[in-house]
This record gives sequence, C-alpha cells and structure tokens, in this order.
Amino acid sequence: MTEPILSLRGVTRDFGPFRAVDDVTLDIARGSITGLIGPNGAGKTTLFNVLTGALAPSSGRVSLGGRDVTGMASDRLFAAGLGRTFQIPRPFARMSVLENVMLAPSEQIGERLGGPFFQARRMRDQEAAIRRRALEVLEFVTLAPLADQAAGRISGGQMKLLELARVLMGEPDLILLDEPAAGVNPTLTRLLISKIEELNRQGKTFLIIEHDMDFVMQHCTPVIALAEGRVVFCGTPEEAQKDPLLLDAYLGAAALD
Repeated sequence: MTEPILSLRGVTRDFGPFRAVDDVTLDIARGSITGLIGPNGAGKTTLFNVLTGALAPSSGRVSLGGRDVTGMASDRLFAAGLGRTFQIPRPFARMSVLENVMLAPSEQIGERLGGPFFQARRMRDQEAAIRRRALEVLEFVTLAPLADQAAGRISGGQMKLLELARVLMGEPDLILLDEPAAGVNPTLTRLLISKIEELNRQGKTFLIIEHDMDFVMQHCTPVIALAEGRVVFCGTPEEAQKDPLLLDAYLGAAALD
C-alpha cells in the first residue's frame, strides 16, 4: 500500500462549547481526487482551515507525507507542498493578474530587509524566473491573455482559475479546493475540471469541498461525507449513491436520477 499523502488521527476543533470538527480520522490517498461533502455547518471549511494552518486543532494529529505537521503555520505548509484555494477568491483587486500570481512564491529576496540593496542582482534574476513561471502557469489555466488586466475586473470563474494559478506557483503535491464550481458558469466549470484532471494525471492529489453532486459523483473517488463534524461515510461514488444515510440526510432523491 502506498503511504497516504495526508493522514488525520482524531482531529478535533472546538470553539468554546461548540465542537465543529469531531474526532476525524481519515487518510487521503496519494494521486486521488477526493470529494468532501456534507450539509452547510457540517465542519468542512473548519476542517480545511485546520489542515492548512489557519486554525490549530484542539486535539489530534495531522501528517503530510508521513511528517507530523499538526499546528504548522500556513506558509510553512505551503512550502511543504500543501496548497489551498478559497470558496470566495481573494485576489489583490488593483494588481494585475500576473502580479497576483508572482506574489505567491514564498522566500522572495525582495521581501527581505536589505535584499534590494545587498542582493540586487540575485533579486532581479529571481524575479525574472518567477515571472517566466507565472506566465507559464497563466498559460496553463488559460488566463495568459488577461495577464495585464486588474484582477478585480475579471469574472468570478476566472478568479477561481487565478486562485488555482497562485497555488500552482508553490508546486504543491496536495491541493485543497473549497467549492471550485460555486458561482462558476458551466463553460468555465468544464475548463476547471479539465485542468484538475490534467494536474491529477501529472501526479497532483486533490481534496475538494463541493456541493455540486454531479461534479462530485463524476470526478471524485473516493467520496467522504461529514455531518456535525464527524465522518459519516467514506467510499466510492457508486456506494455513496446507495448509502441510506446519505440518501436520507444529504443526497436525496437527486442521487437516484
């Protein structure tokens, strides 16, 4: 058996007396496109926030590639190969699409105190390399024609692609997507799915929160369901569509169509 790329053991997150994530234990297989489903308030985004360092778990352990990363800060997780997009994209609206992507890599010389003065040549070389890579990534996500456009003036679907481009600048092994199809027109949704599947063929692993059941059932294996912070199902899309609990509590009759 290949070691899972991500392992959770008893992960819990409390907000005072409220338990948002409750003793979650699961493995994410390397090379998979795993779907994470559940009703609003099930704890999906809170779990993402714990996995990506935005929140520390109240208890439990998180391992990435066999390394204990419990409570590690977001920037260190990004450097370790874990990238994440958000349900609502957060670009720097007045900066260009290209500039937004070029900001993504960490440890840039120009960000260091004294870097522009004492390592000017290295900084210029690094910036040129980052620019070349950013243009390659924008070409991949089909946003190259908008490279000089202000990020705040592109469509919602294009912002989702921009989010993916920013994540790809970190060369992640594992990418967490928070509702990538939400608010995106069908044409851009198909484009986004094609890019996810192409990246997956290249070896990227995905964990995806999504409410669009067609998206999940057609493109995600396995499917994991949360309810009230707990894992209530883990299996194939075919098994999910036959599971009585999911049919009654979440998927409903549409899953039978």
